[in-house]
Amino acid sequence: MMNVYLSGEIHTDWREQIVEGAKGLDVVFGSPVTDHAASDDCGVAILGAEPDKFWHDRKGAQINAIRTRRGIEAADIVVVRFGDQYKQWNAAFDAGYAAALGKSLIILHGPDHAHALKEVDAAANAVAETPQQVVEILRYVLKGTLP
Repeated sequence: MMNVYLSGEIHTDWREQIVEGAKGLDVVFGSPVTDHAASDDCGVAILGAEPDKFWHDRKGAQINAIRTRRGIEAADIVVVRFGDQYKQWNAAFDAGYAAALGKSLIILHGPDHAHALKEVDAAANAVAETPQQVVEILRYVLKGTLP
């Protein structure tokens, strides 16, 4: 069973596309919490309210980091998606962390981000533009077959 961690952008259905496309492959997927409100508010929901937005966000980030680190450390392959709508500093951090751990790393983004992400792309084992390309990479890695 190969463990794949799907990190990054949470505003589109790219994760669902990969999971659906990988049906029949011996893969288990992990990811951060993709409910934006739950992710933002987990710290104060668990540890108590914060009047200062900085500390509100900090509590959430620290608790989310526990989940993210665990997922990346357990993964055989880490896929990091950079979307078009927002700057994903967390995705860049996750890619760097995965690279530092020596994880196999697939970066997923459109051609518009090629220049901005050139250093991140250089650390990756593969750079894909579509979720289907990620599925085909997983299929090749597991079965050695081409599309």
